[in-house]
Amino acid sequence: MGARVLDLPELTLILGGAASGKSAFAEALVLRTGRARAYLATAQMFDDEMRAKVVRHQTMRGGGWRTIEAPLDLTPALTAARADEVVLLDCATMWLSNHMLTETDLPEAETALITALASCAAPVVVVSNEVGLSVVPENALARRFREAQGQLNQRLAARAGLVVNVIAGLPQVLKGRLE
Repeated sequence: MGARVLDLPELTLILGGAASGKSAFAEALVLRTGRARAYLATAQMFDDEMRAKVVRHQTMRGGGWRTIEAPLDLTPALTAARADEVVLLDCATMWLSNHMLTETDLPEAETALITALASCAAPVVVVSNEVGLSVVPENALARRFREAQGQLNQRLAARAGLVVNVIAGLPQVLKGRLE
């Protein structure tokens, strides 16, 4: 007898620190839905290290994913998502970094993201870093980023039907039920 197909809420938020296993956990959740899979990639490959990381993630993920690269504007991809698929947005932290580096109007960008998530026809799983568990950063940009990431995570968690924190590859359900 195979594993039961997972029904995800409209929005799922997967949190965790760097290298916590959050992306692998999110990918496994998406696979359990049995739906067609769309991968919404926000990373930009500015150097060899990031290119290697992206290739590593692609290899781990395997085939069967429709990949959309959208480092800044997620609305078109979320609007185009079909009701018979599931979208994995990996990750909100890179998306936020991209906006901060281009000095975008963050409240406007976040509102557009939240609106697009709410109107998306497919369930969406968002991966995001929890960056507020460490010491206070020494520079103003890092402190501004930490604050913005915390606020974005709170907005996403408030809308999500399922919120899971992944630590050392182990999921801890913070909101909703994982069935």
